[in-house]
Amino acid sequence: MAAKIKVLLSKLGLDVHNRGLITVANELRDAGMEVIYIGNSFPKEIIKTAIHEDVDVVGVSSLGGAHLTLGGELIEMSKREGLKERMAFVIGGVFPPADGTKLKEIGFDGIFMPGASREEIVTSIRQIVSAKNG
Repeated sequence: MAAKIKVLLSKLGLDVHNRGLITVANELRDAGMEVIYIGNSFPKEIIKTAIHEDVDVVGVSSLGGAHLTLGGELIEMSKREGLKERMAFVIGGVFPPADGTKLKEIGFDGIFMPGASREEIVTSIRQIVSAKNG
């Protein structure tokens, strides 16, 4: 039996639009993943929790426009802490489509735009974790 995928979810920064992320948390739980939801957090808190909980995936949501600045900070911190090689980093939310490309360049492993289906999110996370684990 494969180990359960452990996912840390957080709203990135002060963004208070959490309804979508709570829906995603429930969908991932329904798909058999362990989900830790920490609400609003900044990169330092997210990285600290990811280390403490030893997660497979760090997923953040942004609807407030800080996805490039705070997202970039999150990825840079993950690299400094040696997490990027072993943890997957994904981001979802509402941002311009061109920013999806920028987020990939920053280092996010998965980008989820509005309208991403449950199946797309679950399948992508499973594939990304599988690729990270060898």
